[in-house]
Amino acid sequence: MTPGTQGPRRVPLNRDRVLGAAVALADEVGIAGLSMRRLAQQLGVVPMALYKHVADKDELLDGMVDLVIGEFDAPDPALAWQDGVRQRLLSARRAVLRHPWARPAIESRTRRTPAVLAYMDSVAGVFRGGGFSVDLTHHVMHALGNRIWGFSPELFDEQRDADATTAAPEAQQAMVTEFAQRYPHILEIAVAATQGDLSGVGQGCDEQFEFEFALDLLLDGAGRLHARGWTSAQRNSLPAG
Repeated sequence: MTPGTQGPRRVPLNRDRVLGAAVALADEVGIAGLSMRRLAQQLGVVPMALYKHVADKDELLDGMVDLVIGEFDAPDPALAWQDGVRQRLLSARRAVLRHPWARPAIESRTRRTPAVLAYMDSVAGVFRGGGFSVDLTHHVMHALGNRIWGFSPELFDEQRDADATTAAPEAQQAMVTEFAQRYPHILEIAVAATQGDLSGVGQGCDEQFEFEFALDLLLDGAGRLHARGWTSAQRNSLPAG
């Protein structure tokens, strides 16, 4: 280096840079592959430098989840309550799908950060703005559960084997015969879901369709309860019809 010249200026490390790099790394290697040491290597610093900005990996994950929440679309006050909730939750789903590690990270969090609380408050606020009582809003939020964060509970949370081969026709027929005898209703559902091609069993359903179907079902039901003036004190005496 000649006198009077300077090398490239080093970007100072701060919390935002640490969290942004962590999100990018998790997008690449998944949550299991994320470690403080690997993140430090990505940033070109020693691991101890990270601890000036995040106390531990839990705080790192909290901050990463906050960044994902920051990608959710802001509520549109011009929308009616049902469209407003739907917009917010589908926006959350798009963000979670962009970052596949976000679902396990959200599910593992035990601390409610200000970003988490603000988002939950905004969803509840859409119901309250639509005239829902505090009581009904409370119970509808419970019913929505993790759909608030853009994902649905799975019927079966099993690992899919990418290398699995399709069973021979004889084996498929034997499976159908056994299911018809032991689990007739499950077989009916499997036939309907695969349009009769049972080789597709186990490959999963259309998750986006199932998410939107359940969301619309819950919101329609919530709207009917709201129109009835339902309260939790009436839960054992719901009117017919």
